[in-house]
Amino acid sequence: MGNMLKDKNTKIDITDNINGVNAENNYYFPPFIDHHQHIFSSTITSILDGVQPITAEDVVNLLDLAGICKAVLLSASYIYGSPTRRIKDEYCKVMAENDWTGEQANKFPDRLHAFLSLNPLKEYALDEIERCSKNPLLRNGIKLHFGNSDVQLDNPEHVKQIQRVFQTANKYQMAIVIHLRPSITKNRPYGTDQTRIFIEQLLPHVPNVPVQVAHLASAGPGYDDPSAHDAMDVLAGAIEVRDSRTCNLFFDVATVANLDISQDYASLITKFIRRVGINRVFYGSDAAIGDNLRPREGWKAFCKLPLFKKELMEIASNIAPYLTNK
Repeated sequence: MGNMLKDKNTKIDITDNINGVNAENNYYFPPFIDHHQHIFSSTITSILDGVQPITAEDVVNLLDLAGICKAVLLSASYIYGSPTRRIKDEYCKVMAENDWTGEQANKFPDRLHAFLSLNPLKEYALDEIERCSKNPLLRNGIKLHFGNSDVQLDNPEHVKQIQRVFQTANKYQMAIVIHLRPSITKNRPYGTDQTRIFIEQLLPHVPNVPVQVAHLASAGPGYDDPSAHDAMDVLAGAIEVRDSRTCNLFFDVATVANLDISQDYASLITKFIRRVGINRVFYGSDAAIGDNLRPREGWKAFCKLPLFKKELMEIASNIAPYLTNK
C-alpha cells in the first residue's frame, strides 16, 4: 500500500502532513490509521486509579494533532472481568461499556471503528460476542487481553474456552486484536511453549478472520521482555516457513518504542518486523493515559527504529484487512 492514500470521508490527507521533523531521520509523515486506541467511560474509570475518562472526541483531537486519519477504538470492558476484581452486575457493566464504545465511535463514523472486549473465560463471553455481532457499531471485532483476564495457555480448560471464542469470532466474521502476553504480576509462564499452543491449537479456529497480536507479543510499554522476544521468535519462524495457520496473522507496534529506546532494542524490534513482513505490521499507540506516548509522539519514537524510509512509509500506510471495506 502506498503513501498516497486519501480518505474521501475526512479532510485529512496524509500526503499533506509531511510537515514534522524527526531529529534523527530528518523526515516525518503520519500513519494513516492508529490501530490500537482505547476510550474509557466515567463508569469504568471509577474503578481505575488515576485514569480519567477518555471520549471519542479526545481521541480525534489526538489524531488531528498527529495528522492521523482514523483509529480503532478497543473497548475496555475486559477490565470488569478481571479475576482480581469483584464487580456487582458485571455482565451488565460489560455490555454497557461495549455499547458506549460503539456509540462513541459512531460520533465520528468515518474516522473511528469500535471493537468490543471481554474476558474470554467468562460464562457470558460467547453470548456477548453473539449480541455484539448483531450491532453494526460493534461487529468489527473483539479485543482480548490475556494478561488482564489471566488466560493461561498451559491450562487445557482455558485453551478449550478460547477455542470456542475463536470459533464464534470466525462464525460472525469478527477480527481479533489480542494482548497475548499473560499476567506478569502473577508470573504466568510465557514464551516458546505457550506461543506454539497459540499457533497450533487456537489459530486453526479462526481461518477466515484477521488476528492482530498487540505490542509485538509484549505487554508494553517498552520491549525489555525476554519472554516476548521468545514468543515473537516462534511467531516469526512460523511465518517464515509459510505455516498456513499464520496466513491471517498481523501485529501492531503499540508502545514497543519510546523516545529513548536503546540501540539493542531498536535493532531487535526492527529484526522482528522484517521477519514477519512489513505488510503485516500496523501502527498503534495505545490508550492516552499515564506515561504512554500520545499518537504523534509514539510515531516519532517508532521512527527511531533503524528501518529504511521506504519501510516506515509502508507501515504508515498499512491498513488492517478488517478495515479495508469500511
